Amino acid sequence: MVTGPLSTTVATLCDQLRGELGPDPAQQVGQIRDRLGEPLRVAIAGRLKAGKSTLVNALIGRRVAPTAVGECTRVVTRFRYGPADRIDVVCRDGDRRSLPLDDDGMIPQRLGVPAGRVAYVDVTLTSGKLRDLTVVDTPGLASTDTAVSERAREAVGSTAPRAGSTAPFDADIDDDSSAEIAAAEAVVYVFTQAVRADDAAALEAFRAASARLSSSPINAIGVLGKVDTLVAGAADPWPVAGPLAGQQAQLLGRTVSDVVPVAGLLAETAEAGRLTGADGNALRELARMPADQLRLLLASADLFRTRPGPLAAEQRERLLDRLDLYGIGFALAQYAAEPRLPTGELVRRLEAASGLPRLRNTLDEAFRWRSDAIKAGWALSRLDRLAGRVRDPRGRDRLRDTVQRLLREPAYHRLRLLDAAQRVATGDVPMPADREAELTRLATSEDPRWILRLPDAGPAELAAAATAAAGRWRVYAVAGAGPAQSRIAQVAHRGFQLLAQQIRGPVTR
Repeated sequence: MVTGPLSTTVATLCDQLRGELGPDPAQQVGQIRDRLGEPLRVAIAGRLKAGKSTLVNALIGRRVAPTAVGECTRVVTRFRYGPADRIDVVCRDGDRRSLPLDDDGMIPQRLGVPAGRVAYVDVTLTSGKLRDLTVVDTPGLASTDTAVSERAREAVGSTAPRAGSTAPFDADIDDDSSAEIAAAEAVVYVFTQAVRADDAAALEAFRAASARLSSSPINAIGVLGKVDTLVAGAADPWPVAGPLAGQQAQLLGRTVSDVVPVAGLLAETAEAGRLTGADGNALRELARMPADQLRLLLASADLFRTRPGPLAAEQRERLLDRLDLYGIGFALAQYAAEPRLPTGELVRRLEAASGLPRLRNTLDEAFRWRSDAIKAGWALSRLDRLAGRVRDPRGRDRLRDTVQRLLREPAYHRLRLLDAAQRVATGDVPMPADREAELTRLATSEDPRWILRLPDAGPAELAAAATAAAGRWRVYAVAGAGPAQSRIAQVAHRGFQLLAQQIRGPVTR
């Protein structure tokens, strides 16, 4: 079902166009229309063993994606909402083979089909977190397995370099890669500690291959994963993780809107309900040990496994598997302060300590709250691209005229704003930092108080501020700006004019 005013209008447009075009373009318009009725798709990309699958499990609230390397981690896997849990292996020849979840409720390690024949694994789950967001888990980039790396490059919109090329990835993508990009309207890029040149190249390839009106650094975020491994033992990693994520955000400023640090294992354990009451009792027992003995126990994983203590080897390994040393140390500190702390409350605190709440909020701001504009922009870009491939001149002109006419309507000016924000954010059109920030706020939010940075202002003050902003952009467009900056400024000028009209209307946010 299509939701959102922009997507609904584009869907209606597609229905009209299908009856006016030849069979092949009409079919493609139908596919674009169908896509508007699906949830926003977000690809989780990054290097092998960067913690992508662990993050996927945390985001969907279930431990379904295997984290150990196996057949299922070598192919693209799509997680979407469905009335029942189901796994289908979709082959490149169109064949589909169903598989049951394994005894642990996860995708089985063996798919029963050679990985080279698999287009993707289609997983439907009853998780409510997937109702408005489809998550695509991709294989690791720069894997020692060339075939695995190639499929990962396809999933994020890049291919291996052509002969004689020195680029880490080639911006020209094949049909399979194009299809994968069409299925992912946004990307979450996971890395650990250091960003390599080909990490940045893969993000840039995603941007270049995506639909222009719906793809920008605003639609890509970075995740600094495994932050609990930044420090030794059970020490607190956040004094290191926060500044490091800030530095990485500056480094990737032209390809991602933000970099969020996350302790993926803690997030997965908390969200997927992996910590039981028995685990809580075991942690309470450990918390009663003398402080000097606990310090030794938590100095390393080997010492935790081997030093004398009240827990059996199997229970210690279970705690390491679910919490690692940082999570164990965090839990012991909670029990030392509150010995009767319920296990459920400990799980809530572990989730908060993982950084997942900030990531969820960033995902909401970057993707969910703007999904209508993102999806509508994606569809209009696809229609525009389709027009370039239609042989019939009348059909080609009909497609292009329809797209341009729709973009001129006030309700669709947000798509022009997204396009303008992308051009500025990627550096295609240089813009002063304060103007870039103001344009980004205007393109990505509908809240005038946030856009205008007046959180406590009333309607009259907001309307005056929006009018003043429109005037500033108009002056910039005609005095001091180059041709490219002037075009951007005119879009921003119109956007603030429409914002002022919205504020003066009968309904004010």
